Amino acid sequence: MRGLHPRSALPPEFFDRDPRQVARDLLGKLVVRRLGRKILIARVVETEAYLGKNDPAAHSFSGRTPRNEVLFGPPGYAYVYFIYGNHYCLNVSCLPDGAAGGVLFRAVEPVTGISAMAKARGMPPLPSPRLTNGPGKLTEALSITRADNGVNLTDSTLSLYLAEDDFARPRIVATTRVGITKAAHLKLRYLVPDNPFVSRP
Repeated sequence: MRGLHPRSALPPEFFDRDPRQVARDLLGKLVVRRLGRKILIARVVETEAYLGKNDPAAHSFSGRTPRNEVLFGPPGYAYVYFIYGNHYCLNVSCLPDGAAGGVLFRAVEPVTGISAMAKARGMPPLPSPRLTNGPGKLTEALSITRADNGVNLTDSTLSLYLAEDDFARPRIVATTRVGITKAAHLKLRYLVPDNPFVSRP
């Protein structure tokens, strides 16, 4: 826990910007999850930006719906959706209220609560990259479900939030997005190179 200050939640202003900048700046930040008395903490090592109405791959591209409502709301809120019939994906809303934009969390590196994360994933209690090296894996490890949709990720009193600590800003590499077919050529995937928890090289 040395150097960690998970009570220092990122402010709403952090997310009230272009998703591309937010996606880059989220690398190295912390995802904090409270489960009863347990606190799970993971460091963000891979993200993807989605640009709303200008991005055919974004859930908000076709307009506002009950499902994607969070993306059009205030910045800094969790947008959680179920995909492929078997896992959830965690995103955070960006841009001012009324403008859709978001960032997908693709991979995190476990910091605290590794045993609890492994138990949730049905894995040995070891910091294996397979524990959280993908969007569905990290949500399972942190027990994030559709019930967390709409949570204010800038509020440290809640069970899920995003935080800053003293971690030095990492080197960042931008690549094309993965796992999609529309606008897949855009370099909107950001990662910490050489980190073993990144989902793909």
